[in-house]
Amino acid sequence: MGKLTSVDTLKAQFEDMGKDAWTIPNLLSLLRIIAIPFFVYFFVTKKYLIAVIIIFISGMTDLFDGKIARHFNQISKLGKLLDPAADKLTQIAVTIVYFNEFRQSEDKALRMFSYVFLLFILKELAMIVGSFILLSMDIVPQAAIIYGKVATVTFYLVMGFLMLFAPSFGAFSKFFTLPSWLLMTLVIITAIITFVALFSYVPDLVKRIKARKAEEK
Repeated sequence: MGKLTSVDTLKAQFEDMGKDAWTIPNLLSLLRIIAIPFFVYFFVTKKYLIAVIIIFISGMTDLFDGKIARHFNQISKLGKLLDPAADKLTQIAVTIVYFNEFRQSEDKALRMFSYVFLLFILKELAMIVGSFILLSMDIVPQAAIIYGKVATVTFYLVMGFLMLFAPSFGAFSKFFTLPSWLLMTLVIITAIITFVALFSYVPDLVKRIKARKAEEK
């Protein structure tokens, strides 16, 4: 038999993920992905409270699906890909609607600040592309480590806080509005933590790629 190409390897990986795919954690991850267009719809139609509720439920399922998988021994290869994919797609959707909202702000500083949200999108796209490259090399992407988990929790907390109290679109901004300086500070801190998490994967990534290449020799 000839040597498998990257496409063949990627195809084999996905076929293998189909085994034992129908588990409660995987269904929860799938529901989180399905919820994304509903969140976007309610956000852009200015039904912010419903959008907040959707993101809150999404965050809760993200919190519990891993615990369910471990408790009931339902950890699967598909789950290791589907769970972070749901996170990444949700975070991309949140940052896109925030970028658009801030671009329309009457506050010039917030309009300029909107470009910070593009950093989150670039980071998530880099993670998605990186995962496919690893799969094409027959390497299963590494599960989230502590830095990644902290970054995810921070992202949801800060973006959820903005969704409640940000100027112009906060669901409860009538009662309390975040000062612009505090809003920008929170987002910048989140961006820093996010990129620290991204770079924390690099040493293990390099090690695994070197090990794979050594096996092929």
